[in-house]
Amino acid sequence: MPENKKTCLHSRHVAQGAQMSPFGGFDMPIQYEGITEEHEAVRNRCGVFDVSHMGEVSVTGPDAERYISRLFTNDVAGAAPGKIFYGMMLREDGGTVDDLLVYKRGENDFFPVINAANIDKDLDWMRSQAAGFDVDIVDLSDSMGELAVQGPESERVMEEVLGLPCSELTFYTFKELDKDGSHLIVSRTGYTGEDGFEIYADHGAICRFWDQLMDSGHCAPCGLGCRDTLRFEVGLPLYGDELTDEITPLEAGLGIFVKLDKAGGFVGCEALKKQKAEGLRRKLVGLEIHDRAIARHGCEVVDRSDGRGIGHVTTGYRGISVDKSVAMAMIETPYAEKGSEVAVKVRKKTFPATVTAKKFYKKSYKK
Repeated sequence: MPENKKTCLHSRHVAQGAQMSPFGGFDMPIQYEGITEEHEAVRNRCGVFDVSHMGEVSVTGPDAERYISRLFTNDVAGAAPGKIFYGMMLREDGGTVDDLLVYKRGENDFFPVINAANIDKDLDWMRSQAAGFDVDIVDLSDSMGELAVQGPESERVMEEVLGLPCSELTFYTFKELDKDGSHLIVSRTGYTGEDGFEIYADHGAICRFWDQLMDSGHCAPCGLGCRDTLRFEVGLPLYGDELTDEITPLEAGLGIFVKLDKAGGFVGCEALKKQKAEGLRRKLVGLEIHDRAIARHGCEVVDRSDGRGIGHVTTGYRGISVDKSVAMAMIETPYAEKGSEVAVKVRKKTFPATVTAKKFYKKSYKK
């Protein structure tokens, strides 16, 4: 087994007493003070995450926009520089290669941000789809780091602690600037359901910003444990759970990011059109479990009357912000109506559950 990679902040995490664990091929901080405390810090104040394990790619060249349009489910055509798009790359059969952000930096100049565990797979896929396009695809992942500053106080922290003016940015927009000899990409984005920002820069700048945030006392260090509880409560998917090679964006309820009618289509478009026309056989839903039992990934969802298997849990927690046992699950479509009564098997016991919306907590983005 290859040794897990380390981000540029690894030694700082260890020095701060973080609980470290492998994630996506990296040795990453899972928690510092505790998942609940860090979750609450982001919901109510401000927290910072080292997300330098994420992959960054540059796509440029005369055919860059045409290539991205072919590769990506969302529609970037004609967008102004400074816009960010969320969407997926799909296989021909509609299964999801990855979900990602695409930043438009300029004409035929794009910056896709991909999931850490999928960096090699995604780059292989992107290069395999580049035949016939005049594009340069460059992996920037090893030379860049990324911080996510998240929470209702994040704008003030960005401006007053880091000296990064960002109040003019709206949700899913970004700007580029130079500071102390480093080039930065600063975006109003995040994965928590709260207002927040993400900073991409060289390792030196990321380390300086982390130290400034820690010294300020205005921003709690947060691990990937609460990043998962935060994103889950607002219904955001995690690749490997709610999206996989076998799960399409339509099944995951992400059709708003899939432009089936865009000019030229995209890889996997025909498969999704067929799936939509025939009707979905399964859908991603929320579940509220009528007990304190926690249904984890893989727990079976069954028909409450006859015990027949109808699907599986993708993510489940005792919600920190909602104080309920809740889960997201992929289940057969006839059971997917809100209010449907089902059951979940947790270890050797079966617990009744009710189908709900996937969002258990209201998002607080600054539009």
